Amino acid sequence: MNQQEFESFLISIRRHLHQYPELSKQEFETTKYIKKWLKELEIPIRNTELETGVFADIKGGKPGPIVAIRADIDALPIEEKTGLSYASKIKGIMHACGHDFHTAALIGAAHLLKENQSQLNGTVRLIFQPAEELGGGAKYVIEDGQLEGVEAIIGLHNKPDLPVGTIGIKEGPLMAAVDRFHIVLNGKGSHAALPQNSHDPIVAAGQLITALQTIVSRNVSPLQNAVVSVTQIIGGSTWNVIPGEVSLEGTVRTFDPIVREEVKARFYSIVNSIAAAFIQTVEIHWFSGPPPLVNHQSVTEIVEGAAIEQSLNVIHPEPSTAGEDFSYYLLHIPGTFAFFGTNGKEDWHHPAFTVDESALLKAAYFLYASARKLLD
Repeated sequence: MNQQEFESFLISIRRHLHQYPELSKQEFETTKYIKKWLKELEIPIRNTELETGVFADIKGGKPGPIVAIRADIDALPIEEKTGLSYASKIKGIMHACGHDFHTAALIGAAHLLKENQSQLNGTVRLIFQPAEELGGGAKYVIEDGQLEGVEAIIGLHNKPDLPVGTIGIKEGPLMAAVDRFHIVLNGKGSHAALPQNSHDPIVAAGQLITALQTIVSRNVSPLQNAVVSVTQIIGGSTWNVIPGEVSLEGTVRTFDPIVREEVKARFYSIVNSIAAAFIQTVEIHWFSGPPPLVNHQSVTEIVEGAAIEQSLNVIHPEPSTAGEDFSYYLLHIPGTFAFFGTNGKEDWHHPAFTVDESALLKAAYFLYASARKLLD
């Protein structure tokens, strides 16, 4: 097929996926569709113990290493409000992070690799990963043995605030470690008119929220980066009763493993001290998510060269405090992750999130060219 037909093919795949999004670990139909497209390209699919996700190898005509390209395939529990003719047909679920774009781009790269299979100096492994939004899908893939023999890995993520044709590539930290916390303060309730009979958890929660902000402002070096955000507070049921319990939830984002541990230690110290000061018993639940995404120098340099050869405008972006479980792969093998400009009006996880589909063909060629350059 010619370039125009190829672009139309990729857009049709992306739009199909967009209409039928599936949540993490529930990507059953998405898995079937990916397998169907790969089988049409006569690309052999690898065995897996995972219920969702697809893995396949394109073995080149010449001996060489194995490199991997990864795309994520899951969607989010968001009601779509884009007004697109191909908007989600599944109520309350939407590809609001562009994983349909990533999947279609990888299928496009697979098509190009298959066309040029005899020229490949090694093997390219295709990883269509489930459950990225849960922050642990990459771990399932690794445990399933899909990195065995792989010497390097590459991936990308659409970036709405970058124009089409621009790509953000940098070595070192690109995305943050993601931790989640849930705090329950148990005090003593009373009539609101008799506060002396209470151990008020709402007052304690107010002091706690303020104190937690000092972790970044007074414990993390100004030359480092960290975020501590309380995003949910639940307590009380009416206007004239002091409740006995308040719960708080939120997230911590860091780029350095040492800072990550220091922030956690300070967090526990502050929560326990505030609870004691306001006569509260406290439960702290800490959920460790993906580590920082740190790109390897050698692979990043090779991929940047491929981007330049594809006439993309290469920039070195600021790190993002969003998280990405691609970071787990980088703990095991060298690799790099790039931001690909899609000129969207809204950012990730927004109900009106969209991508400019003219970026899709460019993304497919970028992944193809990067894999070939890594093999060479």
